[in-house]
Amino acid sequence: RKNKKRVPSFRKLLKTSKVKLDNKLKNKQFKQQSNAKKYRKEQRKLRQAVKDVTSRTSVPLEEYKKKHAAERKEEEEEEEALPLDMMDEDDLKLMEDLAQKASFVTRDLSSSEPIHAKKRKQESVIDRYEKMPRRMQTEPEKELIHLLPIKDKSGIIPQTMEKPVISVAQNEEEEDAEEMEVVEESSEEPQPVLTTDELLIQRRRKLQEKKMHIAALAAAILSDPENSIKKLKELRAMLMELDPNVAVIVRKLVMVSLMEIFKDITPSYKIRPLTEAEKHTKVRKETQKLREFEEGLVSQYKFYLENLEQTVKDWKQRKLKKSNVISLKAYKGLAEIAVKCLCELLVVLPHFNFHNNIIVLIVPLMNDASKLISEMCCEAVKKLFKQDKLGSVSLGVVKVISGLVKSRNYDVRPEVLKIFLHLRIKEVEVKKDTEDITAKKKFMSYKEKRKNLSRMQRKWKKAEEKLERELLEAEASESKEKKLKLHTETLNIVFLTYFRILKKVQKSPLLPAVLEGLAKFAHLINVEFFDDLLVVLHSLISSEDLSYRESLHCVLTAFHILSGQGDVLNIDPLKFYSHLYRTLFRLHAGATNDDMVIVLQCLDVMLTKRRKQVSQQRALAFIKRLSTLALHVLPNSSVGILATNRILMQTFPKTDLLLDNEAQGSGLYLPELDEPECCNAQNTALWELHALRRHYHPTVQKFADHLIAGAPAEGSEALRPDLSRRSGTELFETYNMKGMTFNPPVASVTPRKKDKFLQGDSFLNEDLKELIQRHLNEAAVHRPLDFAKHLKESSLS
Repeated sequence: RKNKKRVPSFRKLLKTSKVKLDNKLKNKQFKQQSNAKKYRKEQRKLRQAVKDVTSRTSVPLEEYKKKHAAERKEEEEEEEALPLDMMDEDDLKLMEDLAQKASFVTRDLSSSEPIHAKKRKQESVIDRYEKMPRRMQTEPEKELIHLLPIKDKSGIIPQTMEKPVISVAQNEEEEDAEEMEVVEESSEEPQPVLTTDELLIQRRRKLQEKKMHIAALAAAILSDPENSIKKLKELRAMLMELDPNVAVIVRKLVMVSLMEIFKDITPSYKIRPLTEAEKHTKVRKETQKLREFEEGLVSQYKFYLENLEQTVKDWKQRKLKKSNVISLKAYKGLAEIAVKCLCELLVVLPHFNFHNNIIVLIVPLMNDASKLISEMCCEAVKKLFKQDKLGSVSLGVVKVISGLVKSRNYDVRPEVLKIFLHLRIKEVEVKKDTEDITAKKKFMSYKEKRKNLSRMQRKWKKAEEKLERELLEAEASESKEKKLKLHTETLNIVFLTYFRILKKVQKSPLLPAVLEGLAKFAHLINVEFFDDLLVVLHSLISSEDLSYRESLHCVLTAFHILSGQGDVLNIDPLKFYSHLYRTLFRLHAGATNDDMVIVLQCLDVMLTKRRKQVSQQRALAFIKRLSTLALHVLPNSSVGILATNRILMQTFPKTDLLLDNEAQGSGLYLPELDEPECCNAQNTALWELHALRRHYHPTVQKFADHLIAGAPAEGSEALRPDLSRRSGTELFETYNMKGMTFNPPVASVTPRKKDKFLQGDSFLNEDLKELIQRHLNEAAVHRPLDFAKHLKESSLS
């Protein structure tokens, strides 16, 4: 009967996928290994059986006779007792003949086997062993390796090569050799114990060798990335360093080295997997080489990210590997390096594969209990938002953050929500101006074409203009619309997160971050939500459960809403004006006044930008209260407040009556009253400016003199351009001396140290340096007591 199974032709082998051939080869090897294993097991059993048979010794005849003499006598007596008249003479003779045979007597009677057992079993263990085929003596099986074909005149000639398969005997010899090595190792004498210095020298030598090996592999990969995928794999394998002396340092070095390598060799595009049709398509050698490089690069990059992820998970779950090479304490350092590498790859390779997977890893770590890891992840996300111009990456991060906040039941750190403040969402306003921004190209009219061009030229011109219109739409309109769509979706998710927190967890520590975010993006909120949002903000302020900063954020959010799209709404936010007026004096007088920035922003939005909706009484009341507030805050806050008063006095010209001593109208000024409309601020004067003229800070003095003169824009009393052209918030940040104090070293200042003392205080502004220079020149510097007295008199100490 013919074997129907045919050997596949070379054409069929070419059409067969590489994966299928690999699977067939693996199955064949697995089958050979299992057969060899089964054969070794049978051989082991046979050897044991032969050993058992040969160990049995036959009993000599004399011993057997002596041992069983008594038994035989008893049997003879029993035979004699039998009725012999019932047996024939032939039978008796046969039994006597059998008794005389040595084989019957010398048989091992200890076994219960019958005499003719050999005939029933047909063969013994030794005979069966002898008859088995001698497979060990046969030649090993051959495996065909298909090589590149040769093309001849007759056609294509397939080329093959036989690959010898390792025989069972060789496997057994290798196993025996391994067993012998284990025995030899166990029989070796214990190595001498090294001293501490010797251990340190040995560790330093191993570490140096590992460093040189890492450097050599990295240099080889960077010099020729396309031909060094195997070296990249070798370097990645060093992440599993098992030497306990250098394991931690080597793994850290390999992590950082691989990060830098991937940053250098990854292309500027995303690598997609090949389709089945592309795999079977014939391409050039260069293209095939590039495909293999890209496939290997993506594979190694994936394994590298999995190693980093597993390192972080092992540290978070406090898990140790079976080898116990690294302790739990050292795992923290490894996890920090792994997170640092992930953060760097998140920022540098936002276009490459597995970027969304890195986002999913990094975002939960922003809420980590470790401050270092949390700050690293937050900074990485901030950088990512800053460099994301289109908005697709930001959208992915915002989705993951929103899901994290919801899954944790809004129990996250405020820094996670403050990340939203770094989003670049100003491009949403470009929607209405898209047509204006894209420069329209002028095309020829029909009359001009008919006048200047022939019929064929008009035909070509029409096709050319159609193509140019399509190109313009692809360049400008499509990118603008895509950016607008991404930013709109991102803002919807951000506002959804904010509104959920306002609705469900109003007493959460996340509320300041939510209010700050609403204050920044309020001008982009849909008009439909304005009424409900203002009601919620007012209820939060009225509840008095908020801190001072949170209440200021509520006020700022409300006025951002009303100053943007809310201009069309007929709403008078008098309650918010009254709240800010009432709480101005609650600013801390001795701290760094961080809340002053929010106060200055509120004043700008409430009074300057809404000048048409603000009455004169309200403006007078705020100017008076701000001047009083400037007396007991830090110099930078005083400068910001006086700059705001200057803008208000220029915006509302009739407020100059506060510089006059005569009363305007009836009534007395009521400074304790919390309603700005009813406190009769027109019947008071800004006497605080005269006190501020004697302030120790020179900039405060200049602003006080400027306001007393009526805040003129020109003349001798006008301010310098660097002061007059800047808002109160900018001046507050400029003169901010947070964390710095001015304590002049009175007892140690000498004429030689005078210049060095002035040059060392780089945080002092030019006016303050001039004042100190004047005091140093006028005072007797070599007499410390006189100098201290002089400083005290001039309010500088």
